[in-house]
Amino acid sequence: MSEYTPLTYETIDEAKRPSLGEALVPIVAVVAALGIGSGFLGLAPHAPLLWSIAFTGLFARYRLGYDWDGVYDAAAAGIRMGLQAILILFVIYGLIATWTSAGTIPGLMYYGLGALSPTVFLPATAILSAIVAFAIGSSWTTVGTLGVAFIGIGSGLGVSAPMTAGAIVSGAYAGDKQSPLSDTTNLAAAVTNSGLYDHIRAMRTGTALAFGLSLVAYAALGVYAVSGGGADVASISEPLADSYALGPLVFLPLVVTFGLAIRGYPPLPSLIAGIFAGVFTTVLVQDVGFAAAWDVFLNGTSPETGSKLVNGLLTTGGIDGSAWTIAVVVAALSLGGLLERTGVLATLAYHLTSAVYSPGSLVAGTGAAAMVTNAFSAQQYMSIVVPGMSLRSLYEEYGLDETDLSRAVEAAGTPTGPLFPWHAGAVYMTGVLFPNTAGATSWLWLPFYFFGFLSPLVLFAMAFSGHGYDQNRDLADAAVVADD
Repeated sequence: MSEYTPLTYETIDEAKRPSLGEALVPIVAVVAALGIGSGFLGLAPHAPLLWSIAFTGLFARYRLGYDWDGVYDAAAAGIRMGLQAILILFVIYGLIATWTSAGTIPGLMYYGLGALSPTVFLPATAILSAIVAFAIGSSWTTVGTLGVAFIGIGSGLGVSAPMTAGAIVSGAYAGDKQSPLSDTTNLAAAVTNSGLYDHIRAMRTGTALAFGLSLVAYAALGVYAVSGGGADVASISEPLADSYALGPLVFLPLVVTFGLAIRGYPPLPSLIAGIFAGVFTTVLVQDVGFAAAWDVFLNGTSPETGSKLVNGLLTTGGIDGSAWTIAVVVAALSLGGLLERTGVLATLAYHLTSAVYSPGSLVAGTGAAAMVTNAFSAQQYMSIVVPGMSLRSLYEEYGLDETDLSRAVEAAGTPTGPLFPWHAGAVYMTGVLFPNTAGATSWLWLPFYFFGFLSPLVLFAMAFSGHGYDQNRDLADAAVVADD
């Protein structure tokens, strides 16, 4: 990912460089399409995204001077940037199905119901998700594996599924941000010329504050969930025990997948190994035929446990069920590629930072640029790369360290993707946590995704208060004086 070179305002061909007014035209069109299509008409995001792609492509062709090959290449660039996300989506749906048939997810639900109480469930879920994401360096893998089990455990304890989802995603992104194995953490360090561990140390205080405040909120919600009354745990645990052979071997897929991830293997090989381990465990432990086990990988699971609730929790679509989600992601990435390659995002980033008057405003402007890029590129990598590479010279002018830039783009870039329902992260998280909820979007669980809101807010508060930037103030003030 670090080899990707985005357009900066200075490198855009002047004949094709959009003015601020021109850059805002497709942005307004995208907001209108998504607002009218999804908000007013209640359509799935596919059609509004297609409207946005069509308008942006025509605008690039007839207003900005791109030929049709250039328009196509721009859309394709966005897909190439997010290809890993697409492949992970494709694989994770098959993995969830095979882990369900193997008894891995039912086993996690069964033992989790016995170990956790409604009062501590939400903060415990966030903490465990953070630990796993830190250990393996992947928020997506954490949500697509343990997260699915936590949804089932929460249902058994009488905790709202949207609350559980918020805690899962908060913990997953908090742990991912601090992990030296994380692709986004490594990317943020690389594109800003920061040392990896310097970047991680620079993020530590802000991440701890945002996650700590999130845990306080989840603890309060836990008290509220208990007051509402828990579900009958036996109504879930007994059908699980009756329908699956539950023992230590059912956790083999989890050990294989997380073991490879901890040893530094990339997410895709680790997940694929987890699929093979899931099929092997299905055949060995659940006494299912080899062909039938692989059919689950393709078509998903439809268990008959005698409990409608448990059947709903364990019904999966396999890779065949990933088509809806992948279609949204491909469309969103195509739109993001068009907006980036035509210079729209670079122009917005440039004008967002044109109002910079102090180191604090520069850091806050960088965070805002990362969030805007996230919203319109639908890809967390782009939210790091575009502002990270575009704004390095300004940080040098203000005497700020490379880590000030790296933590700004990651604190406001990586965890804010799910705030936008059409974003690849939002679509993925919703798809794997609410696979059987028709028309579900991240709006369902967004009110409980506290870390996503708090991470950029803490960044902005630290930027304007000067906390963590004091060591650079003398250089920054000297730079401003020199400019005057």
